[in-house]
Amino acid sequence: MIKKDKIIVSWSGGKDSALALYKLKLSAKYEIAGLITTVNAHYRRVSIHGSRVALLRKQTASLGYAWEEIPVPRGCSNRDYERRMAAVLEKHKARGVSKVAFGDIFLEDLRRYRESKLALAGLKGLFPLWKKNTRRLAEEFIGLGFRAVTTCVDLKCLTAEFSGRQFDKDFLKQLPKGVDPCGENGEFHTFVYDGPIFRSKISYELGKSVIREKRFCFRDLVPHA
Repeated sequence: MIKKDKIIVSWSGGKDSALALYKLKLSAKYEIAGLITTVNAHYRRVSIHGSRVALLRKQTASLGYAWEEIPVPRGCSNRDYERRMAAVLEKHKARGVSKVAFGDIFLEDLRRYRESKLALAGLKGLFPLWKKNTRRLAEEFIGLGFRAVTTCVDLKCLTAEFSGRQFDKDFLKQLPKGVDPCGENGEFHTFVYDGPIFRSKISYELGKSVIREKRFCFRDLVPHA
């Protein structure tokens, strides 16, 4: 019997994380030990994506994996962030984890940064979506039956109306020229609420929209009880 590499997945709750996890589950090479998510401790929301921690709990429970929240304070410095992450990685390495998986697609600087920090902890990175065509990835995600909603858009790239929308074929068709179909440049972020890797659908309703830094339009998702 071939021994599987024990891994953890960097989980944002968005479509790229979900598609990466889907592909990892199909592989016979890996034992998925759990998911980790960086959370803004002040707002109790996923960093950058803006999804509520309560939704992440429902989401990861539906996935059936152990989930670890990594709280970071508002205005956290990069040094403090790296220190917190290093402590978490060291703990997982001691439990036999050898790799950390990410949903990154083509941002070279980000991958180099991740790999350099993982190397300090004696770990390696996994990038199941790396260098794949983003249009095809987006279409594959939708075609597999995943369902996601946008939680944040960059108003320099998209209008506020794109926030809170379903990530579907119509969404892709209406993206302005130059906007990546997967939002890999930060144009938009998503929350996945259903799909082939979930045991049950995560129910929510759209809440208020908030604009921060005069640039990012966040759409709140309110979990159903």
